[in-house]
Amino acid sequence: MAWLFIGFALLFVGLFLYWLLFLTEGAYLGERVVVWLYDLYAGRYDRIKDWNMEDEIDYLAIPFVRAVGPRRPPLILDVAAGTGRLTRAVEAAGLLPDAYWVLLDASPRMLARARAALNLGERGRFLCHTAQVLPFEDNTFDVVACLEALEFMPHPDAVLKELVRVLRPGGLLVITNRTGPIARFMPGRTWSREQVYRLLKALDQRQIIIRPFLVDYEWVSSIKAGAYQPPGRAAMGSQIFASLDAEV
Repeated sequence: MAWLFIGFALLFVGLFLYWLLFLTEGAYLGERVVVWLYDLYAGRYDRIKDWNMEDEIDYLAIPFVRAVGPRRPPLILDVAAGTGRLTRAVEAAGLLPDAYWVLLDASPRMLARARAALNLGERGRFLCHTAQVLPFEDNTFDVVACLEALEFMPHPDAVLKELVRVLRPGGLLVITNRTGPIARFMPGRTWSREQVYRLLKALDQRQIIIRPFLVDYEWVSSIKAGAYQPPGRAAMGSQIFASLDAEV
């Protein structure tokens, strides 16, 4: 009987650790643990994900660029950019050649992989920084994206507010909302479709579109209230980059 009890206890501990470290990627252990795990797997991350670039172009790059629409030439912020998935897909498709990119991630090793994979030259900067408080002024970017990441952050609602804060009036916000079976195991870190819609409305977002995206996610795009005044702010890229370079 004692061995049976020990067996069940070990099984419970194993399942708990699997949930804590793998299923939820350390989200309930704090940002430092999440960053440590991503640093640990950075070298194998792309192989684990095994993305097909043709699919990435069809399902990620092209819909993203369509949503960007007339916001040209755009200044784009990709928060929790990881190994640069979004930028790599857009660049591989030969789209948005006039875009300036800021790729921000709290994991230095993931960001190093993005830097190695991309050749943006003066059109890009890579910033190792938390998303909880973004180091940019209000109303800076034409486009702000945060894909497959909000659920792993300590305070997703606060990060969402930051994403909107740095977005200029009439600018485009693109995020993903976790759905499916795994979302049920992440209480307090995921939203229902109704919740994400209400959150965006409360942040004065307009033209909210929510649709299925790949596996276990929804694609959520919205426009910040206010009239968009063209052109895009890519021309500000060098000024922002100079400021970032000075901080480094």
